[in-house]
Amino acid sequence: MKRPSPSLGLPPSHITARTPDPNHKHTRTTTMKLLTAALTALATTHNISAFSPTTKIALHPRYPTTLHMSALTQDELKQQVGYKSVDDYVKSGMVVGLGTGSTAYYAVERLGQKLASGELKDIVAIPTSVRTKEQAESLGIPLVTLDTHSKLDVAIDGADEVDPDLNLVKGGGGALLREKMVEVCADKFIVIVDESKLCEGLGPGFPLPVEITPFCHEHTIRTIAALPSCEGCNAVLRMGSSSTNKPDGDEIAITDNGNYIVDLHFTEPIKDAPKMASELKNTVGVVEHGLFCGMTTAVIIAGSDGISVKEA
Repeated sequence: MKRPSPSLGLPPSHITARTPDPNHKHTRTTTMKLLTAALTALATTHNISAFSPTTKIALHPRYPTTLHMSALTQDELKQQVGYKSVDDYVKSGMVVGLGTGSTAYYAVERLGQKLASGELKDIVAIPTSVRTKEQAESLGIPLVTLDTHSKLDVAIDGADEVDPDLNLVKGGGGALLREKMVEVCADKFIVIVDESKLCEGLGPGFPLPVEITPFCHEHTIRTIAALPSCEGCNAVLRMGSSSTNKPDGDEIAITDNGNYIVDLHFTEPIKDAPKMASELKNTVGVVEHGLFCGMTTAVIIAGSDGISVKEA
């Protein structure tokens, strides 16, 4: 990064008078004293070390340095990790899983750009939702399904929460079933988030989505709430659009698969996420849940101190 050339605050006469007048013996001494004082003041008022990047990994020039990262909006941070995931993990000839959500959107965008430019070739992709499918088609990304390609090289997706063990809560956008079906088949599952998604324990920061069958859904909701691992949760049926857990309509939200979603609200961190995942999966009437445990290969994180990668 090019360092700025700050003004020393000296009058032009002191900066440019490099040859002292022989008739004025003290000119050189006076100028040097002023210069020394100005440099001292500059060192006091400017944090020079702030211009040295402190990112945790080496970044491509297209990614901003630490100094610039702090000024980016959340959407710009999402773009950084979305683009980096494709740049670092997708190679020509791969089968790629395309996630769903506001962060995964940028990974899909980047894949489309690199295919259009010819930088990537012979790529086929599997979308995890109708809206991701529509975005990919608009970008000319060749699409297939798990029916023809059950093995993926890499899947890229966002997350609603990430704990220190890289367990995830996903499904805020309502695509948890298809996301899990695709991402569990990938050799590498790359998670892309901004630092606001990191947490010490899953649960309190974001409701846990559970996809359930419409048949006797009220019974299923009661059964879920009564599970030992879900004790104390507030189970809320998602209303309006399935792509948000904020109620935005009077009708029950319907997923791409024709199912309902119940969001589990916790006031305390989930004590044992794998145990809860098992109990939910074994509940009749539950199609899938939003706990993604033991699946993550790496998490790319964008924050005010730069972009970092945490591997499992």
